[in-house]
Amino acid sequence: MSKVRTDSRERRERATRALEQLGSHRSDHQKVGVQCRRAHHLAAVYLTPEGLVYESRIGPHSHGSKDFVDTGRKGSRGGVEYVDLLQADRATDDALPAWCDCGPRTVSRAELLESVRLGVSSVRVG
Repeated sequence: MSKVRTDSRERRERATRALEQLGSHRSDHQKVGVQCRRAHHLAAVYLTPEGLVYESRIGPHSHGSKDFVDTGRKGSRGGVEYVDLLQADRATDDALPAWCDCGPRTVSRAELLESVRLGVSSVRVG
């Protein structure tokens, strides 16, 4: 396994543990919410003890208590959670995966860092 792949896996594992430490009230620690042009939720950035953490759900999934996916999920929320530390080194890809009802998207790591720096609480991507 290459060093870059190992580093990214370890980084995502650290991010997952940090997000879990926030517990059920992680929304209290949200710095930026990410939406598409139609205001579908794509992702969020949280401030954790480990630093800024990016979280999104990739693949078809429900987005709220009254929003349901058309296909049966046997009680699961659907999709796959993607978690990563937002701050990374030069070897880290800028594009972060996201998904909404409109389909798959990518979100710029650099743009999210800039939004946090500027104190922007909500970002829309095309």
